This record gives sequence, C-alpha cells and structure tokens, in this order.
Amino acid sequence: MTRSAARWVTTLVLACAGMADAAASGPAATSGALQPCRLEGFPHEALCGHVRRPLDPAVPAGRQIDVHFAVLPALARHKHADPVFVFAGGPGQSATELAGSWARLLARLSNRRDIVLVDQRGTGRSAPLTCPQLPPTTPLAEALPAEAQRARLAACRDTLQRLPHGDLRHYTTWVAMQDVEAVRQALGAPRITLVGASYGTRAALEYQRQFPQAVRRLVIDGVAPPDMALPAAFAADGAATLARVFAACEADAAAVAVGCGAAQPALRVQWRTLLDSLPREVTVAHPITGAVERLTLTRQMLLSLARAPLYAPSLAAGLPAALTQAVAGRWEALFGLASALHGARSATIAEGMHHAVVCSEDLPRLDGAAPLRGVAAGGPAAGDAGTDSTADFGADFATVFADHYRRSCAGWPRGEVPAAFYEIPPAPAPALLLSGGADPATPPRHAGRVARALGAKARHVVVAEAGHGVLALPCMRDVVFRFVDAADDAAAMDVPADCAAALPRPPVFVPPGAASTAGRP
Repeated sequence: MTRSAARWVTTLVLACAGMADAAASGPAATSGALQPCRLEGFPHEALCGHVRRPLDPAVPAGRQIDVHFAVLPALARHKHADPVFVFAGGPGQSATELAGSWARLLARLSNRRDIVLVDQRGTGRSAPLTCPQLPPTTPLAEALPAEAQRARLAACRDTLQRLPHGDLRHYTTWVAMQDVEAVRQALGAPRITLVGASYGTRAALEYQRQFPQAVRRLVIDGVAPPDMALPAAFAADGAATLARVFAACEADAAAVAVGCGAAQPALRVQWRTLLDSLPREVTVAHPITGAVERLTLTRQMLLSLARAPLYAPSLAAGLPAALTQAVAGRWEALFGLASALHGARSATIAEGMHHAVVCSEDLPRLDGAAPLRGVAAGGPAAGDAGTDSTADFGADFATVFADHYRRSCAGWPRGEVPAAFYEIPPAPAPALLLSGGADPATPPRHAGRVARALGAKARHVVVAEAGHGVLALPCMRDVVFRFVDAADDAAAMDVPADCAAALPRPPVFVPPGAASTAGRP
C-alpha cells in the first residue's frame, strides 16, 4: 500500500502460571460471534470477531467501542491450548492489516497454534484514529516541512475529537491491554503466548504486567520499554547507529570513491558541510513523479532523511554514496534511500493513535530524559551500537525530534498513566528478547535493561549486524518457534539462539563506475 510522500519522514522518524502446554481444541467462539472473513495478504479463511469495550474504563456503562480481532486458525485439528497473540508496532499499526506478514513470520507456530491479531484501540477497525494521507505525488515542498505536517496533524486532531469515540485521552497502552485481556477471555484461552515487535513490545510488557497469570511465553523483538521517552531515544539511538555507519565506512579502504577509508575520512567532512549549509534551497527530482522541484531543506529534514535508511543495514550501506552526491548537489540518492520503505504496509500508521500514546506516555518524561543518555556519557552499553565519536553525532541530532513532538503534542489531550505502567516486574514465564545491534530505533541498550528487570526467566539475544526487526531473519524464526514450542520452561531457556551471530554487515555501496573500487569482491 503506497504511503504519502509526507509520511516518509514522520513515520520513519517515529517508522513496540506454571501450567504445562497441553494439546486441546482451538479457542471457542463467544456466543457464535466469530465469523469467517478474508484478510489482505492472508491466503486462507480467517475468523473475525469483536468485543465491546467501554471507551473510558472508569465509566463501564458509558460510551462503548468495538475492539476488532482476527484468528488465523491453526492447521492441525488438535491444537495447543495457548494461541499466539500478536502486538503490532508503531504505535499506530493495525495488526489485522499485517495478517499476511505475521502469518509468514509465524508460519511454523501456526501449525498447531492459532494466531490472534487484535487491532489495538485507535487502529484498524477498532475505533480508528486515522488522519488523511496526502497523495504520493504531492510536491515535496508541501509534504515535507515540519510546520505543514504539524498543521495537518492539528486539523486531524480537531476532526477526530468530533467523532463519537473521539475522547483522545482513552487510547493509552495500559487501557488498550485491558481490551486484549477481554479478547483472551472471549476466546476462552487459559494462557497465551505474546509476540510483539517495536512498540508492540511495550504493549506486550504492559499486558504481562497487568495479567501475568495469563502469559505462557513472551517474545519481544526490538524492545521499546515504557520509560523509553521515544523522542529523546530517537536522538541518542539514531546518533549511535549513524556513527556505526561512518565507522564502517572509514574501515572500508575499497570505498574511497564515496569518502571512506581510514586514510582520508572525507565522509565526516561531507556530513559537517551538509549540516552547516542548512537551511538552504535545493533542487531534487521527486522520488515518485520524477518532477524536478525546489524546496527549502532544513536540519530536521536532513536528519530524518539520513535516519530513515538506518532501519535496514542494506539501505544504510548506501548512505556514504548518497551523502557524497548530496554535497555535489545531487540529492536524488538520499531522498530515494529515505523513501525506500515507504511502500511497505508495515509503515502505515494511525497518526491519531500514535500521538494519543506518545503524548500521554512519553512526553511527560521527556524533560527528565537526557537526549544522549547512555551514549555521550560513558558510551553505549555493552553490545550496543556506537563508537567513540557517537557524542559528535548526538550533538547533531540534539533535541530536534523532541522539539518536534513537543510542538505536535502541545494541544493534544493527554490520558492518565498510572505510575506502575513504567515499572517492569519479574517475568512470570520465559521471555525471549531480540535486538539488532545496528537498530536506530530500539537498539540493545533498551532490551538489556528490560532483561535485567525481568530477571532469571529472561534471555536477551543480540544479532550484532541486524537492524530493526530480528524476527525477520529466517533462522531466528526457527529459534522463536522452538522457544515457544518447548514443553517446559527449562527447555525454552536452553534453546540455542546464536544462529545469526555471524551475519555480516553489508559492505559500503559504491555506485557502478565509481573510481577506486579495486579490491572489492
């Protein structure tokens, strides 16, 4: 599904008991409420249903909303009793809209376990808080400026507040997880396995905090803790990952043509030249229409453009060449890299729900969170992304993303968040935490802290050269299957998980025909 040009930057800056496992029939429908349905990307028939929930949990008899969910039925006739509940990312992704992707990622688990996709309130069909998307052909000068984005968001907020379900204070994570528990009870599942990615990890942790007795296994990939203060972490973690890219460039003597090699670290000079030249008028061909446009490029735009490809190491490998061309006045490569993920369904975000969560949960903690905590002061934690020069990049990122969110959230109604939401109790069941060492959004430093809080039943696996999303690696999907399928807790904790340890970092990309490529395979 094609996203609007305006949302490359917005979304990518944002793109989280002891019973034995017994064979049993699948979860039962509540009063026959589950109905056959078809989901985009999922080739088989699914079962869809909903639970009616109070918009404000403090007023059970007040305004009601329908929280929709889908069950991807297990293939086997005799199923395990614990279905897998999926927690989508964002915040703002619809789980059911990603049915095809989750079905592929969890294919082995779906042999004998149902996969349950719950559209968290504010997403999908569950009281959606979506904002209009600009056409992908919208001129860049209209789509990309932060001021224009904030003006569109403010107009959307006013529209959403006029909806019957438009009290934006009631879409926080801790309220939404009570909806998920209602789905579990409606399906009659005694315990469930939780699988969350990115923001979905925060949601899964909160579900486990509130309903520990209902959790059999926990798998969280790209961990975003509840106390992360997302906009501040954007700066620290983006800076650390960009520093890794520059360090890899300087170590690659075969990429001199794009400013790499230890003998002449020209890439850093080029980066500083670009930053110091902003704001400025630039000419660039629109990545979708090809129309040549002029626009004012700001510091926030450049940082967002550079940060977007960091999510995937294969795209980050093209940054040195793109920056080298930008210095020469050719911006197409940098804009192209930044938009490379914009067609993915996973990048579609309900912006109203996104801000309802971030403005309520992260903004109140923002001023107390040092933007470069764990990076400039003492360097990254063990196993984290970063180099000795990370602090320099942190100064570049500084508070640009935090300031953007402060302005975006200025008029946003904020829900109450209990103090306990920011706490992580010891894990009641085996927990597998996955991190990519080259992840600019949720690097290992966050999961490491969560693993320590979860205690003896938690296991943290870092794939040093992976980006945002370790579960996408084929061998790690097998690790997750064996972890979830293990007969008891001890066996789950003993599952080998180092299959991707030797995953190589993609070499720095040198454009065809560039000089000084001798020695490259």
